[in-house]
Amino acid sequence: MEAKSPYAVGAESPQMHSGSIDLEELPGGLDLYATLESGQSYGWRRADGGCYTDDGPESWESDPPWYVRVVDGDVLRVRQHLDQNPDDDGSDPEDRDSGSTDPDPTKSDHSGGVLEWQGTADLEDELRRLLRLEDDLPAILDSAAGGDDGLLRPAVEYAPGMRLVGDPAFETLIAFICSTQMRVARIHGMVSALADAYGEPVTVDGRTYHAFPEPAALAEATEAELRDLGLGYRAPYVVETAEMVASGELDPTDALGEPYEEARETLTGFVGVGDKVADCVLLFSLGYLEAVPLDTWIQSAIADHFPECDRGSYAETSRAIRERFGEEYAGYVQTYVFHYLRTRA
Repeated sequence: MEAKSPYAVGAESPQMHSGSIDLEELPGGLDLYATLESGQSYGWRRADGGCYTDDGPESWESDPPWYVRVVDGDVLRVRQHLDQNPDDDGSDPEDRDSGSTDPDPTKSDHSGGVLEWQGTADLEDELRRLLRLEDDLPAILDSAAGGDDGLLRPAVEYAPGMRLVGDPAFETLIAFICSTQMRVARIHGMVSALADAYGEPVTVDGRTYHAFPEPAALAEATEAELRDLGLGYRAPYVVETAEMVASGELDPTDALGEPYEEARETLTGFVGVGDKVADCVLLFSLGYLEAVPLDTWIQSAIADHFPECDRGSYAETSRAIRERFGEEYAGYVQTYVFHYLRTRA
């Protein structure tokens, strides 16, 4: 429910709504940093410019940065106070620099405290959907990884409160087309560059934010323009996929309601989308929690810990590792394993 947040900076501005969510009341809490910087979501930006730089909660102390995105034309800002009684200095929420050190931020429990939000509309319901705050993390992870003490149990205990996301489908599709052979920081940079170049601007309190581009806007881009933004060989895939969505030929949401493997096949109808990218869209946008993208890190986990699951093809290996990861919520386990292996490499 919307309320005037005790932590809201500038919330008295008439165009801003605000509120807070007690994370102790959520099953499993929330680690906002791990959720938004674990390689599953690329549409959020940090006000301090530190997204995917490994500068995390250990260095923020009582002044956590805001994560910001545009949602259906409205600006949404959110940050997590691990201390439930932060000192507010009364300055604008994005004028403060949180500084930088280089600790490993995922080795502590950052799942509690209070989640503060601000928006140009009442966006609490949308925030809850984007961060999947209704998921019962203990029940999901216990059922999916219970009893395993080799990799799965350490992985799910590594970042308590990390949740899957429910990002917009077209944004997720383009982000993971851009992900091929790319590190997470570069993917985030490409998604941000696309938003800045082709997204609709929204100005709030003198600052301009950009939504992720509509399909029609990206369809009008040229390959040369996208290559200049750093997309390289992915540029034609992005243009052609945007053209397909803009024309109504195929939309990523067309997969909704289909059985999982049929939904994955539907998404491979887009240019530049194979099984792995399709699985990412299903898992991080369309709510197919059984999807397990077989990226480099998961393939490494299979080779080192679950060699019996390597069946020689994507489809058969996918079936085997989904069963090993608990079937219904296998995608949750995949995300924890990915984050665990990537951040400890």
